[in-house]
Amino acid sequence: MIAVCAPMQAQLVQYLVAPGDVVRQGQVLLVLEAMKMEHELRADADALVLACLALQGDLVTSGQDLLQLDPLAGSGALPPDPGISPSGDVGQARPDLRRLQSRWALTEDAARPEAMARRHAAGMRSARENIADLCDDGSFIEYGALAVAAQARRRSEEDLMTNTPADGMVTGIGSVDAGQWGTDASRTVVMAYDATVLAGTQGARNHQKTDRLLGIALSQKLPVVLFAEGGGGRPGDTDVPIVAGLHVPTFAAMARLSGQVPLVGIAAGRCFAGNAALLGCCDVIIATRSSNIGLGGPAMVEGGGLGVYRPEDIGPSPVQSANGVIDVLVSDEAAAVAVTRQYLGYFRGRLPGAQAPDVMRLREMVPENRVRSYDSRRIMQGLVDVGSLLMLREGFGAGIHTALGRLDGRPVGLLANNPEYLGGAIDAPAADKAARFLQLCDAHGLPVVSLVDTPGFMVGPESEAQAHVRHASRLFVVSAALRVPVFSVVLRKGYGLGAMGMSAGGFHATSFTVAWPSAEFGAMGLEGAVRLGYRKELEALPAGVQREARFAELLREQVEKGSAERMAACLEIDAVIDPAHTREWLVRGLQGCPEPEELASHRFIDPW
Repeated sequence: MIAVCAPMQAQLVQYLVAPGDVVRQGQVLLVLEAMKMEHELRADADALVLACLALQGDLVTSGQDLLQLDPLAGSGALPPDPGISPSGDVGQARPDLRRLQSRWALTEDAARPEAMARRHAAGMRSARENIADLCDDGSFIEYGALAVAAQARRRSEEDLMTNTPADGMVTGIGSVDAGQWGTDASRTVVMAYDATVLAGTQGARNHQKTDRLLGIALSQKLPVVLFAEGGGGRPGDTDVPIVAGLHVPTFAAMARLSGQVPLVGIAAGRCFAGNAALLGCCDVIIATRSSNIGLGGPAMVEGGGLGVYRPEDIGPSPVQSANGVIDVLVSDEAAAVAVTRQYLGYFRGRLPGAQAPDVMRLREMVPENRVRSYDSRRIMQGLVDVGSLLMLREGFGAGIHTALGRLDGRPVGLLANNPEYLGGAIDAPAADKAARFLQLCDAHGLPVVSLVDTPGFMVGPESEAQAHVRHASRLFVVSAALRVPVFSVVLRKGYGLGAMGMSAGGFHATSFTVAWPSAEFGAMGLEGAVRLGYRKELEALPAGVQREARFAELLREQVEKGSAERMAACLEIDAVIDPAHTREWLVRGLQGCPEPEELASHRFIDPW
């Protein structure tokens, strides 16, 4: 005989069996209620019910006998109970699950075929399609998918669920290239404004979603990718009692992440007002050629009495690329996602299996003619691992090239003067471009390789009218605060303050400064030094062949005096090396340099 006892003090709600019933293992015998919760007691074995020992509605105590059962032998012969599924098959989904499945279906692109057709007809992808392309299959977990616009006072619930899914913004966390970097290292916060929902505007609830994800990114140190297309703030949300909404923490939260984690902004289509402000907080902006970026869209411009413009007239990509807003200009959203994956990889550590370039080609890349221009980007490509170079801000500050790449698998930043623009002179835009790039590398722990070929900082009335004194000095101030090592390689001209600015503030401020045999040095450009230093002697000679011959002779003397070998002999630089050995020098120089995680303190990256 078996007694079924009360496991707690409770009220007996209902007996589900009676004396004489045959029950099988797992069958519900009775129901108790305690603390507003019902508890089922089930049979431990097949048995015959002998007696019910209490009454329905009774208050029973813990351990009180409630049933008497007589175990049955040969229980396998009992017929199956239709109320219990031995296989564990739950059959058709419960009503609550079916409701949830129907609700989730409304958040998918398939629920809005007309909106998707218009999007695709414009040659663009949906927010969810971009996220699916960026994140590994099945890795994206969405936060806040069931949100709708805060407009219940003016729209029906069905309308909101159908036409404002996720309140116009898809947010969550997914893995980007986990197969390469591992699951933990690849986790990325992804936020995508949905331009097919209320023009991708910033609503009250998508602000809340943004704030939630930005908080997670800060606490867990996760990179952030922002698809920023949209029209800025939304005035139509009626459910939230606000006047101007200037108290929202979103913009401060985004800015707080600068220098803490990599921030990637992607612009396709129209990106105005608040969306553009968040985009501008990002370390790097990747934009399509069809994009328009502006702190105010047509309505705001017209409202300010500044004229009537089409969206296409405000901040088109050629303008925003030339002025430095856009870091990487691409053809479409698919290309933007591909560049994003590449960019994030530089901040995830070493990449094994690197393929070295043919370094022997470096010997021929600087022309023997000391005044012949050349493309210094070819030297960058000739140094880094094959396929690893990513040029940044190419449309702006043409005097200096900036790029990310890898040396024997280790990510680095690269600077190079551009002899094809102003002879490599550093003007104000180039100085700004280089200074901010150094901040980017320093914030995320990337060593810097600087390829020097400059006659110095740009001078003259027009240059000074651009506040060049301040812009040029940014290179010295930023360099003096660097925590990452800088390796300087003088390719040809190493003149004056400009060469020092390219070398962390001075040739001995670097981890090493080496030169190629083609390098020449001076406190200023050698031609100018001869004309100034020997002016009286030259003016004493008749103008023409005789004066020019003397000038050429004096210039040769200065070139010889400022040769790389003499600089090395005087210990002003560390070595003169074969160009083909440059990569080896850099790889060895990187050995023992601190890894990014060893750089503890936080520094923001200047948006400009």
